[in-house]
Amino acid sequence: MFFQSEQGLIHKAKQGNKKAWFKLVKQHESVIYHYCLRMLGNQEDAIDLMQEVFLSIYKSLDSFRFDSSFKTWIICIANRRCIEFYRKRKIELHNEEEMDSFIDVQNQNPEQQLQGSQHNQHVIAAMNTLNVEQRSVIELKFFHHYTLEQIGELQNISTNTVKSRFYAALENLKPHLEA
Repeated sequence: MFFQSEQGLIHKAKQGNKKAWFKLVKQHESVIYHYCLRMLGNQEDAIDLMQEVFLSIYKSLDSFRFDSSFKTWIICIANRRCIEFYRKRKIELHNEEEMDSFIDVQNQNPEQQLQGSQHNQHVIAAMNTLNVEQRSVIELKFFHHYTLEQIGELQNISTNTVKSRFYAALENLKPHLEA
């Protein structure tokens, strides 16, 4: 079955066409996986979360109204799932030392080694020092090229809050990336 556009795939997937759905997943799985990997810093968690994201997308597909790009819509869902992941993890981890050890576990996974250089690993490790709100803003700004205004819309927060998180994140990243 041949589809002319992403919009056609979405319409077909909404009608229950499994081939169209799987083609949409194939087109966007790399974007969602890498988003989750940079947000979580752990390959296994990223794979698990990616599956949850696509399950959420599938369940919500009828609510997609083409008001934004499909990529923007699925990144928004991925962002919400990452925040939920951190909230659940925060409840599971009882003190700050356990949280620090969880964040540090991400060092040297095979996917990162295959993806790029030591620089990429260094950037991901530096991002793992940020809180989830700051990391999310950095991820959306630098890896997905959204404007600060678009990030505010995606996260349902004011542009000033986005700017505050963005500049705080840059300040927090600075010592890690200059080393």
